[in-house]
Amino acid sequence: MSDPTRPISSDPVLTPPGHDMTEGERRALEMVEAAETGGRKLGGWQAGLVTLVAVAWCLFQMYAAWNGTLVPTTLRAIHLGFAFALAFLVFPFRKTPGKPQVGIPWSDWLLGLLATGSAAYFVVQYANIAANGGIRDGVPADLWAGSALVVMLLLAAWRTIGIAMPLISLAFILFAFMGAKGLIKAIQTPFHGGYTWPQLMGQLATNTEGIFGTALGVSAQIVFLFVLFGAVFDKLGAGDWFMRVAQSILGGFRGGAAKASILSSGLNGIISGSAVSNVVTGGNITIGTMIRTGYSREKAGAIEVASSSNGQLMPPVMGAAAFIMAQNLNIEYRSLILAAAIPAFLCYAALLAVAHIEALKLNLRGLPRSELPPLKKTVLEGWYYILPLGYLIGVLTSNPEANPERIALNTILMMIVMMFVQEGFFASRDGRGLAQGLKDGGRKLLEAFEGGARSMVGIAIATAAAGIIVGIVTITGLGFGLADVVEGVTNLFQTPFLKILAVLVMGQLIALILGMGLPTTANYILMSALIVPIIARVAGLDTGNPAQMLPAHMFVFYFGIMADSTPPVALAAFAAAAISGGDPVKTGVQAFQYELRTALLAYMMFFNPQLLLIANNQLGGLPLAEAIPMVIFAFIGLVAFSAATLRFLHRKTNPLQMLLLLVASFVLIIPTQIIWNLGALALIAAVYFWQKAGSRSEPPAPLSAAA
Repeated sequence: MSDPTRPISSDPVLTPPGHDMTEGERRALEMVEAAETGGRKLGGWQAGLVTLVAVAWCLFQMYAAWNGTLVPTTLRAIHLGFAFALAFLVFPFRKTPGKPQVGIPWSDWLLGLLATGSAAYFVVQYANIAANGGIRDGVPADLWAGSALVVMLLLAAWRTIGIAMPLISLAFILFAFMGAKGLIKAIQTPFHGGYTWPQLMGQLATNTEGIFGTALGVSAQIVFLFVLFGAVFDKLGAGDWFMRVAQSILGGFRGGAAKASILSSGLNGIISGSAVSNVVTGGNITIGTMIRTGYSREKAGAIEVASSSNGQLMPPVMGAAAFIMAQNLNIEYRSLILAAAIPAFLCYAALLAVAHIEALKLNLRGLPRSELPPLKKTVLEGWYYILPLGYLIGVLTSNPEANPERIALNTILMMIVMMFVQEGFFASRDGRGLAQGLKDGGRKLLEAFEGGARSMVGIAIATAAAGIIVGIVTITGLGFGLADVVEGVTNLFQTPFLKILAVLVMGQLIALILGMGLPTTANYILMSALIVPIIARVAGLDTGNPAQMLPAHMFVFYFGIMADSTPPVALAAFAAAAISGGDPVKTGVQAFQYELRTALLAYMMFFNPQLLLIANNQLGGLPLAEAIPMVIFAFIGLVAFSAATLRFLHRKTNPLQMLLLLVASFVLIIPTQIIWNLGALALIAAVYFWQKAGSRSEPPAPLSAAA
C-alpha cells in the first residue's frame, strides 16, 4: 500500500508509475480505512494500546494453532472478545472518509468493556452452561450476559460492516420472538409459535448452532491465520513484486496497462480477500497508467474493480467464505481449492479478453518497453517470495492429511524469518548496519500484525452475527417455509429445466441485493443457509453428496462477489473512482458490465460441474486431461459472451451479430454434445469473418495518440 506520509502530487492521475500519492489515492485509502480497518486516528498511548491488542490477538491465534487442543467454544469466545475490543477502539460509530474521529470517546470505552466482558463471561462459564443444556435457572447472569452479547454484537456489526446485517438479524430475532402467526399472517402455514427470550438467548449464546457456531469457528480456527499470512506476505514486499512482474510480462502488449492490472490483481488475490483494499493497493499505479495509455477514467477504474473483486475467487484464500464452504460441505479444504482453481483461471482469462476487446475498440498500443521493468531483473529481485507461497499451496494441494491452519502457521513463521533476513541484508547492503535492518524488520512485522488483526475485525463480527440468523433458521424451520414459497413460484413453469433456471435467477437476484449491504462472507453464509437448500430441493440434489452440492454453493458465492461491483453501493467502484477522478456510478456500471462474464461462469459451473473437476458424483473425479476440452469450450463461450455484451469483436457488432454471439455463448454453457459445440464455434467464426471482411473495405483507424 502507498506510504501516506509522501507528499501529494499536483496531477490527480496522469503521473507515471512511481509517482507520489495523489489526493484521489488518499481519499481511496481513507475509504479502505473507514470500511475495513477502522477510520479512527489515534496517537500516544491509545495507539499503543490498539497495537498491543492487535499483536496479542495475533500471538494468541498463532498459539492456538500451534497448541491445537483448545476447546472450540473457548477459542471462539476469545476470538470474538478480541474482535469486540478492536471494533470499539478503532471503528467509530460514524465513519466519514477524510474526516477521521480523533481519540476514543468515553462511551466507546464503556461499550467495548461491556462487549469484551460478555464474551469473556462465556469463556469462563460456557462449560457449565453447556452441561446444563442452556441458560441456567437461578443464574440470572447467564441471561444478562447472553443478552449483552447479542446487543453488543449487533452494535459492533453496525460499526464494522454496516447497518444491513444488524437490520436483517433484528428481523430474524423478531420473527423468532413473536412467531410466524404474529408476523406473517399472509402465510397460512405457521412455522412456529414464538420463543421466550431465555429460550432464544439459549439458542443464540449457548448453542453451537448460534453465535458460537461453525462460521465463527472457521474464522477463529483458519481464516485469521490466512489473513495474517496475507498481511505479512504483503508487508514482506510480495504485493509490489507481483505488480512489477505483471507489468514486465503483459505491459508491452496491446492494452498492456489493463492486462498488467488484471494479472497483478489476480496474483494479489491469492493473498488478499478484500476487493476494496486490492483496488487501492494496486490501483494507485495501474489506474493512472491505463488512463495515460488511452482508457477513459471510468473504464480504467472499472477494469481495476472487476479484477480486484475477482481476487476473492483465487485459491487458496478466496476471502473467508471458502473456509466456511468447506465446513458446510464437510470436505477437505484441499478438495475445495482444487475444484475452484479452473473457474478462477477462466474468470481472469476472460477478463484479459475483455481488456483486449476494449483495447481493440480504442485502437491502443501497449506500453513502451522503456517504461516497463525488465523481466529478468525483476524476477531475480524477488524470486524468494515464491518460497512461502509455493510451500503453502504445494502442501495444501498435495497432502490429503494436511492441516490448513498448521500449514498457514508454518508459512507465517517462515516469512517472519524471511522478514528479518531480508531487512538485515538490505540494511547491510545500504550501509545502515545489521542492527538497523533487524529493527526495520521488527517494525514491519508489528505493522503486519496490526494490519492483519484490523482486517479480521469485520470478518469475525460478520461470522458471529451470521450465527444469529443461522441459529434462528435452525430452530424455527424458516428455511422450509421459504422453500415452499419458492417451490410454489417455480411450479408456474412446466419443465424441470425452467424450474431450476427460475430458482437460480431468484437466487442470483437475492445474492446481488443482499451483497449491496453485506460483505461477501456474510452474504455467502446467509445464502448457504436460506437459498442453497431451496436450489437443492428444486434441482433434486442429494444434500449429503458434496459433489452435487458444491456447484450450488459456488453459484451463490460467485454472485455474492459480483455484488462488490454492483451499483449503487459498490464501495470498490467508489475507491477506484477516487483514484481515477472518474464518475463513481459510471465506474460501477461499467464494472458490472465487465462482471457479466462472472455471472455466465456461475451458470456454467452449475450446469457443467466438470469445470469443478466433478465427475461420477465425486469431487476430483474428472482427470485434468479430460477437463481441458471443457475449459477451452467454456473460455470460448465467455469470450463470445463478453464480445456480445461489449458490442465488439473484431469491430463493432450489429444486432444480428450480437445475437449470434449470445446464442453461441449460451450453447457452450453445457458443452456436452459435439455437434452443438461445433455449431457454436461456427457461429462465432462466422461473426468474426463477417466483420473481418467488412473491415477490409474501411480505412484503418489511427492508433490512439495517448498510446
